Amino acid sequence: MSGAVMAEPASEAPQEETFEEARPGGRVQAVVAGALPVAIGAFAAWLAFGLRIGSLTDPGPGLWPLIVAGLLVACGVGITVVAATAKAHAPNGTEAFTRGTTAVLCAAGALAVYASLFEVVGFEAPTLLLLFAWLRFLGRESWPSSAVIAVVATAAAYALFILGLGVPLPHLIAL
Repeated sequence: MSGAVMAEPASEAPQEETFEEARPGGRVQAVVAGALPVAIGAFAAWLAFGLRIGSLTDPGPGLWPLIVAGLLVACGVGITVVAATAKAHAPNGTEAFTRGTTAVLCAAGALAVYASLFEVVGFEAPTLLLLFAWLRFLGRESWPSSAVIAVVATAAAYALFILGLGVPLPHLIAL
């Protein structure tokens, strides 16, 4: 038997991402979390009334946005009431704002920019840029991976919606 000592192989188990434990947000944040959908839903309802509502048997373009806005207001009111009537020391299910909250706000902002550019510039460029930004900066994909996936997904959406289904989306590339 040899006197050499065999070293234990280093553990090569894949490293799992660790997520920080969610901290409770508190009553004020819970009320704000409920009031925000109420405000957004009320604004959406106001915009829906600018369209023809129609009826359930003859719906206008504003009917479904009005229904969704009403549901958003109702859910927001429910959240606000539960948060406002909860005991101060009872957990309310609301998480504190973290760095992840910033990512969600950035994604929503990017989506708003996408929607505003969509009609002006066309379908292809904003879709490509949005997908690339979400993959690279929010999904933390590599630069090459983000670029390839964004191009392939944009081309697939173009082929499906514009070429395949004939959806009249504004677009720059005419085939």
